[in-house]
Amino acid sequence: MRYLASPAQLRANLLRWSLFTVPTVLGLGFLSSIVANAGPENPWFAALAKPGLYPPPATFGIVWSVLYVLIGVALAMVASARGAQGRGVAVAVFAVQLVLNLSWSPVFFGMHQMTAALAIIGMMIPLTVGMILLFWRVRPTAGAMLLPYLAWICFAAVLNYQFLAMNPAADGAAGSGAAVRVQL
Repeated sequence: MRYLASPAQLRANLLRWSLFTVPTVLGLGFLSSIVANAGPENPWFAALAKPGLYPPPATFGIVWSVLYVLIGVALAMVASARGAQGRGVAVAVFAVQLVLNLSWSPVFFGMHQMTAALAIIGMMIPLTVGMILLFWRVRPTAGAMLLPYLAWICFAAVLNYQFLAMNPAADGAAGSGAAVRVQL
């Protein structure tokens, strides 16, 4: 038996999913950056030579917050599409891609592994393209909402590569630079 939902019921379902997915995605992204000590205050990162494309540090928090909201709403649109063909696969690809996304900051900022971080982004890009296509099949608007995210991770891949090229000795550096031993 098929059930029909009114437009109001469909909006309410999307709102309920959004109230779960948006804070979850935002919170996980924030937690990943906190765990990794991501950002300009990280002593290891502060010591790196910065490429010309590197934007002001505040840009990253703003852009990632907006992107995580878009990602969360897109996920809510797909998750609320009950009975839609391909919904489960789309959510599964999303989950794999999100795990990679959340692992990038700890690998780059926490472990100082720029090559490994570049490999993570290299895996994220085709997964994100696949996720966009899968979301698009379920809800075209949800797929379109992920296009800025794809553009940003492509930009992040270029930055990651430039950081690696400009700072090859810092790739995998053991010390964070947070403490200095002084002998008297």
